[in-house]
Amino acid sequence: MLTFVGLGLYDERSVTVEGRDAIRDADRAFAEFYTSTLLGASVEDLEAYHDTDIEVRDRAGVEQDPEDILRAAETGDAVFLTAGDTMISTTHVDLRLRAEERGIETRVVHAPTAESAASGLTGLQNYRFGKATTLPFDYAHGADGLPASVTDVLSDNRDRGLHTLVYLDIKAQRGEYMTADHAARLLAEGYDDVLAVAVARAGSPEPLVAADRLSALADREFGDPLHLLVVPGDLHHIEADALAALADAPEDLLDVE
Repeated sequence: MLTFVGLGLYDERSVTVEGRDAIRDADRAFAEFYTSTLLGASVEDLEAYHDTDIEVRDRAGVEQDPEDILRAAETGDAVFLTAGDTMISTTHVDLRLRAEERGIETRVVHAPTAESAASGLTGLQNYRFGKATTLPFDYAHGADGLPASVTDVLSDNRDRGLHTLVYLDIKAQRGEYMTADHAARLLAEGYDDVLAVAVARAGSPEPLVAADRLSALADREFGDPLHLLVVPGDLHHIEADALAALADAPEDLLDVE
């Protein structure tokens, strides 16, 4: 059996009870933290909380050579741990399909995601979000200005009146986490200077939510990662009220559809 367990958004306590039980019952526990990470807990914290050894795999050890994980699942119960919800990344879907092809039974234990937290913290309704995008560091994409993968999604969603969730680049092995102010500066310079919402440390005891023009957010500091940005589309009056009350959005930016 190979059970995929989402660890939630912040620390060792963010996991669901079902996920905690799956980890407790497993013979071996594997994890990856290159797609996302828990900023409120180290691997040692997780091991102490769950009273188990966790074998961390890098990208190659999951995507190119997952044989240890698959063999452990063939001969016993193995869990594969990730931050957030475990099936957001295509990497994990691929691993699950490899297991199924070998006749290994699989199970998924879900957890909160950055997307659900962004909707809940900002008051923007989840069914009014369009396609999400990831804003990479300049050196990671090699293009001049913003990559089309970002601007095309933003423009298409705004044309349709939909909100855009902008994930911010993570280079965990280098200790680099794009901040919301840096992201806002990139977007303001290469895109329209529109209303946006910065969300910092979703899932932690003290998340921060702030709404303003991109150029204004670029001049603020939002503290420790992880951060993300939301670029709202058309606003329902309840969404506008929520951004004003929960994110201190300037009234002149809250045009209601």
